[in-house]
Amino acid sequence: MTTTLDKKQLSQILTPNVRRIMTVLNTAGETRVVGGVVRDVLRARKTGDIDLATTLPPERVMEILTPLGFKTVPTGLEFGTVTAVTDHIGFEITTLRRDVETDGRHATVAFTDDWRADAARRDFTFNALYVDSDGHLYDYFGGAEDAKSGHVRFIGDAQARIREDILRILRFFRFYALFGLGDADADAVAACNELADLIPSLSAERIAREIKKLLTAENPLPAWHLMTDCDVTSRFLPEATDLARLQKLLDAEQEHSAPTSEWVRLAALLPQDENIAAAVATRLKLSKHTLETLRVLAKLPALLHGNLAPAALRRLIYKYGADDCRAAVLLGGEKIAPALATLAAWESPVFPVKGEDIVKLGIPAGPRVGKILRAAEEWWIASDFRADRAAVLEQVHSHK
Repeated sequence: MTTTLDKKQLSQILTPNVRRIMTVLNTAGETRVVGGVVRDVLRARKTGDIDLATTLPPERVMEILTPLGFKTVPTGLEFGTVTAVTDHIGFEITTLRRDVETDGRHATVAFTDDWRADAARRDFTFNALYVDSDGHLYDYFGGAEDAKSGHVRFIGDAQARIREDILRILRFFRFYALFGLGDADADAVAACNELADLIPSLSAERIAREIKKLLTAENPLPAWHLMTDCDVTSRFLPEATDLARLQKLLDAEQEHSAPTSEWVRLAALLPQDENIAAAVATRLKLSKHTLETLRVLAKLPALLHGNLAPAALRRLIYKYGADDCRAAVLLGGEKIAPALATLAAWESPVFPVKGEDIVKLGIPAGPRVGKILRAAEEWWIASDFRADRAAVLEQVHSHK
């Protein structure tokens, strides 16, 4: 099906840089915008990166664009992908492809000039939409209507699409969380349930990326419920079972206009156990920073319980940081409004004394300096951070 988009829609898709790329490439072949940006414009959502598909081989794309001042990066020549950079913006340009062989994780592809064949190898109907330089929308599988209605539907046979790339199981739930409206597609759900035991063959990094994207949805809970019902989460994250706690967190986010990150939402799903949190982060190969965040959020809500008076909360903010304390307040669900007010009004101070100041008082450099410094800091914290540098040094001098 071919239709024409309106001017407002086209302005979001055919930006000046995109038009420039398409104009020069169309002198040698045909190039269209494809995928997510088209879907998002049809749904009147904020758009992201703009990707293009072309009948030209990647080497020819670089040959045409490079002399015109575009920086061209061969980001995946074997898959036909070149990134063209202009005005510090990157545009992925991929040659039309058809799958020759797939094993569930990797695909061997051949280039083609058949637009329908390129569309047929994609995952979901609303990701197989193309717009040409004249503003014509090409929709081979009913994706435009699916985009508008929030129907996440595999192209063709759902099981066949999943067997081509097992990650599509998690992608289905991610797109359902982000775009789905109403009941999930029955064929898709059945296929994900049937093939869930293939998930452990995926790399930890690919799984983690999908979890992160899913948990950024405005309300990821229905999709997570569906994954649990399909016995999918048990294959990659069996610890994430506390859906009631996630619901409370989402309610608190909305009530207090206090959105959190995807990792705070993951912490809500996990048991309040530092070792389990660390094990999950390690298994998913998350960053050290994220691992530490999950560990802290496994214990901090319990530490905050009964310690939300301003002075007690300030001590915890100083020790753990405002971001983690804010997240823990929302996770704990206790006296949220006044605690958030304290967090907003107070900036954690810097301890005004250093080790060299202790040495200047006549105490030889060594382990004793560190011990004295720690004791002085504890005294300063106990004063609710009111003591200034002179008072801290006087305290050290009187007890040295």
